[in-house]
Amino acid sequence: MTSAKVPPARLVRAVERARHHLRRLWLRSVPPEAAMLELLLGAWLAQGITAAAQLGVADALSGGPLRADELARRVGADADALDRLMRALVGEGVFRRTRDGRYALNPLGDTLRTDAAVSMAGMAKFVGAPQHREHWSHLTDAVRTGESAIRTLRGMEPFDYIASQPELGTIFNDAMTSMSELAITPLIAAYDFTRFGTIADVGGGHGRLLSAILESAPQAKGVLYDLPNVVEGAHEMLTRHGVADRVQVIPGSFFDEVPDGADLYVMKNIIHDWADAPAAEILRNVRAAARTGATLLLVEGVIPDHDRAFPLKWVDIEMLIGNAARERTEAQYRKLYTEAGFRLTRVVPTACPYSLIEGVAI
Repeated sequence: MTSAKVPPARLVRAVERARHHLRRLWLRSVPPEAAMLELLLGAWLAQGITAAAQLGVADALSGGPLRADELARRVGADADALDRLMRALVGEGVFRRTRDGRYALNPLGDTLRTDAAVSMAGMAKFVGAPQHREHWSHLTDAVRTGESAIRTLRGMEPFDYIASQPELGTIFNDAMTSMSELAITPLIAAYDFTRFGTIADVGGGHGRLLSAILESAPQAKGVLYDLPNVVEGAHEMLTRHGVADRVQVIPGSFFDEVPDGADLYVMKNIIHDWADAPAAEILRNVRAAARTGATLLLVEGVIPDHDRAFPLKWVDIEMLIGNAARERTEAQYRKLYTEAGFRLTRVVPTACPYSLIEGVAI
């Protein structure tokens, strides 16, 4: 039933190829300097979307279309300035304007509602946060040195810096939750989890992915493993999805050890946070806990071997700026698996930008 809602991964990739060729056609349809200017102005579009998310425009429009002055009163903005912002966003297809001049939601604008099924409001606020913008302004230095812009600029580890900034930390967590929700249904549709008796989610946060996996595999038991201050908030999530009685919650750090005895070890968006040496260390700790023949399943973006646009190619730059980390190709994951004592068996594409990288402990 879940898979019926998700298009096949091959169809999604075909659409991506078609979009690539249409985009290249667009780039060639105008003088190159004009095309370059439009690309540069994409930074302004992103900041405009952030402003709309910060103001709560989509939430204000959820009850129906509003005139600019009515919308401005709802969100606490200057009516003229908001009208100008909305005019620009409507031109990009983010919102729409009715025939009588009122602003309204459309499918794109609807994703900025904080209560949308898969809300992009958190991601919009994170991308446009002043600190995040400042980090990206040091991209040139990061490319010159290969070092984390956050580490250089802030003088502390990236995750420590985010933890030291409560407001930014909240925005970051909301953004990561949004991205997780975006991926859940395609991931579950792409892989058969019913083959496993015990499934351990290492670095699993509050257990959203593990909950979805266990819902798809009702006979399985789960282990949720993450830092103590993280898993202490997991009970509500696990209870909400009706799997709390099947999950053992264990606090700890994957840099120290990993719970043993699982048939399947899942890690989502963990390895891309680290450079090769610490990434291999994490995987070796998983291997130390896993019996021979146990399965490792990384949920990560895999950089494809083509020159077309692909979202993860820019996420890779985000990882460079943040932690001198990286997204990886299949060959790079294969090398990591081998170094840690796993054999990479296959890469399962999904309808979202993430893939399922399967390996077996040898």
